[in-house]
Amino acid sequence: MSRNLTIKNWLVFYTKPRSEFKAESEMKAAGFEVYLPTITEIKNWSDRKKKITKPLFRSYIFAFCSEAERLKILKIEEIVTTVGIQGVPSIIPVQQIDAIKKLLEVATTIQVTEKILKDTPVRIIDGPFAGIEAIVQNQNSQTKISVVIETLNRTITAILPIKLVEILKAV
Repeated sequence: MSRNLTIKNWLVFYTKPRSEFKAESEMKAAGFEVYLPTITEIKNWSDRKKKITKPLFRSYIFAFCSEAERLKILKIEEIVTTVGIQGVPSIIPVQQIDAIKKLLEVATTIQVTEKILKDTPVRIIDGPFAGIEAIVQNQNSQTKISVVIETLNRTITAILPIKLVEILKAV
């Protein structure tokens, strides 16, 4: 089955950490239609308050593009990959993009929870289990996750800080 190189859809791209704004700038400069939803927060420091704008979804940016354009976007340094399943880019319905835009227009406070769903495959990146792949059993809080590790015909359940795991991306 060949892909049509000219039909445009909304796709999601995964960026390098903290590179969303640079990716947006590079993509726009290259002539792509890009959407980076942002929120503004007030940060309190001991000596001042400051408004900062940050991405609504860390490390993600949307682009309305064809397959040929997607391949060009992947050459941009700040872009890591296209978000998809088993190598097939996930198409985001226009209604979902419109819903995000409308929500950002009317909502005064928005919070995105980075919940890792049950049965998501992850790799432990630090600690005594570093390098081992596991399956998420549940997310205990904003900072802790419970994973199941299968080894030696035994099941080990460990509660780890979320920062110690990375989601295994489908390639």
